[in-house]
Amino acid sequence: MAKYLLLKHYRGAPPAVNDVPMDKWTPEEVTAHVQYMNDFAARLEGTGEFVDGQALAPEGTFVRYDGPGRPPVTDGPFAETKDLVAGWMVIDVDSYDRAIELAGELSAAPGAGGRPIHEWLELRPFLTAPPTVTE
Repeated sequence: MAKYLLLKHYRGAPPAVNDVPMDKWTPEEVTAHVQYMNDFAARLEGTGEFVDGQALAPEGTFVRYDGPGRPPVTDGPFAETKDLVAGWMVIDVDSYDRAIELAGELSAAPGAGGRPIHEWLELRPFLTAPPTVTE
C-alpha cells in the first residue's frame, strides 16, 4: 500500500471545466458538493483506502523561527497556502494507477448547476524513505 495526498486548491491550479467559484453557488449546490465528498470518503473507508481528509478554512498564518530570543515571524512575500489549499484527503492504495483513478473520481464532485467541476487535484505520494545523498 502507498499513501497519497490529494490537494484541493482554491486557486493556483489550472482552471476547472466548471469554473464557478464556490461563493457563487447556491446553498443546495454547496450541500450537494459536500455530500459527494462525504460519500466518496465513506466508500473509501469501506475499502480501507481512506486515511483522513479535511476542508480548510480560508484563514491561516505562515510562521517561521527567527532566531534565539526573537518572536516568530509571520507571513511574508510569497504565495500563501491559506489562499491556495482548500482541503486535502489522504488515501492508502495498492498502486499509483488506483490513486489516479480515485483522484479523477474526486474531481467529478458537483459544482454550479449540479454539473461536475472537473477540478484539477494535486496528487502527491508520501515520502517513504529519505532521499539518498551521494558525494
